Amino acid sequence: MDATNAALWANTLAVFDLETTGIDVDVSRIVTAHVGVLGADGEVLEQREWLVDPGIEIPTAASVIHGVTTERARLEGQSAATAVGEIIAALADAAERGLPIVAYNAAYDLTILEREAARYGLAPLPGPGPVIDPLVIDKAVDRYRRGKRTLSAAAEHYGVVLDDAHNAGADAIAAGRVAQAIARAHPELATVAVAELHARQVDWCREQAESYQSWRRRNGEPEFTTSGAWPVR
Repeated sequence: MDATNAALWANTLAVFDLETTGIDVDVSRIVTAHVGVLGADGEVLEQREWLVDPGIEIPTAASVIHGVTTERARLEGQSAATAVGEIIAALADAAERGLPIVAYNAAYDLTILEREAARYGLAPLPGPGPVIDPLVIDKAVDRYRRGKRTLSAAAEHYGVVLDDAHNAGADAIAAGRVAQAIARAHPELATVAVAELHARQVDWCREQAESYQSWRRRNGEPEFTTSGAWPVR
């Protein structure tokens, strides 16, 4: 990666990912987490990982995806309250150091984290912001590209290696590198201050959700609704 061609906000990034018990942000619990820092060449400068006992059974369908069973989480995992507090502290420290937080489909991970904080009586992550969501940005700058917009698909499109999808560390690092690749591919983003880019993503995510909702309603689901709130639902 040529750092001279990277956007300033992409020079050093905090990266964040969760693996959880499910997809419903209101009830799902954290199982694994990663918070790290990438340099301008995508190199890993810092990393910290958590294995968490979520306090509930991990559904088999979730275990198949991320590889963590209820038995392993209970045997090896930290208590959820302790882990959630540490994850929030690590992200808050990165933000205090002026690092944007990258999370792919950030509204999922950051909402889960907020719900978990409330569940255990912890102060939520301040802000949160500025946040960089490669999913939202990619949809905005390359709106008509066909195909899936999963992290694996985005990584392939932007030439980023992702060998262990659904591992929190691998996903977090790949998301950061995808964000940096987007900045190189779309140099107009290089002139956007990170706070302004955060604000643009709020609008983009709302517009994308409205478009998707309209499409679903036109295609046989007249009552379908979805939230475009970002970065926390």
